[in-house]
Amino acid sequence: MVPTLAADEALSACLESLAGQRFRDFEVVVVDNSGRGAVKPAAGVTVLAPDRNVGFGSAINLAARRSTAKFVATLNDDAVASPEWLQALVAAARADAHAGMFASQVRLSETELDSTGMLLCADGSSKQRGHGRAPVAFSPEALFPSGSAALYRRELFAELGGFDDEYFLYCEDTDLGLRAVWAGWRCAYVPEAIVYHRYSHSAGRVSSLKAYLVERNRLFTAARNFPGRMLWKVLPWSAARYLWHLWGVLRGHGAAGQFSQEGGSVLTLVWFVLKAHGALIVSMPRLLRQRRLIRRTARITAAEFAAMAARHSISVREVGSL
Repeated sequence: MVPTLAADEALSACLESLAGQRFRDFEVVVVDNSGRGAVKPAAGVTVLAPDRNVGFGSAINLAARRSTAKFVATLNDDAVASPEWLQALVAAARADAHAGMFASQVRLSETELDSTGMLLCADGSSKQRGHGRAPVAFSPEALFPSGSAALYRRELFAELGGFDDEYFLYCEDTDLGLRAVWAGWRCAYVPEAIVYHRYSHSAGRVSSLKAYLVERNRLFTAARNFPGRMLWKVLPWSAARYLWHLWGVLRGHGAAGQFSQEGGSVLTLVWFVLKAHGALIVSMPRLLRQRRLIRRTARITAAEFAAMAARHSISVREVGSL
């Protein structure tokens, strides 16, 4: 499943890499979010064209409903998969019936990683495990995969209803991954499944849209997924991260520093924070209903969830400096 907004040369490279997969029993569904019919159907490629940009998660959901495959593979349109990518993921899924999510080794280059699965911060943020590091060995267990290049079992997708349509962009893989953890599913990291990723090609690394949606969606994720013992820590740890972002602005470091250097102001970031918390308040009735459903159908305890999160954690300082 490949959502695309830009529908440019990056998508062409992505589809070419899928055409070169050694594993052949799969279908490619491209969801053209451009709104201008920029992607044309081709041999082996189904194109779905909603009349507007429905975002990443909703595009995957739309494509999954049109497919009957046993697995749902997600791939960003700015990613290029190695020929062994699908073969490695499917082999791992067939070898481990208890895992429902499979994380790829996502690289920025031959010598630099983007992701080997995801890490969770105490404020509800999530970041890529191994981001910026050399491609060395990581634990075969991950908390959940990055949606930029992942494989999910159809049973998991059907049971949990796929991604949350309300997220639009960003953190939808975190939310689905945490709901899957509550439901008793595990995530396996598959280092042989290599993908090369042009990071934040569509929306930009530090765009205003990204700044707001990441902040809003991490609050949504924490509100409905964090058990009480973790939920009360979200506010103080959020404050700590804001201080690290302020430090980044002053020193020109990290995403906050880059946002400032590209013309964004601290007041703009403060507005996004306030706007995100306003959206949280408005959405709270829905989030509480979903929270109750998650806990009512959970197959693990709150203590087990917290222990899993602790094993795959990242500090607010690390998040603030990225």
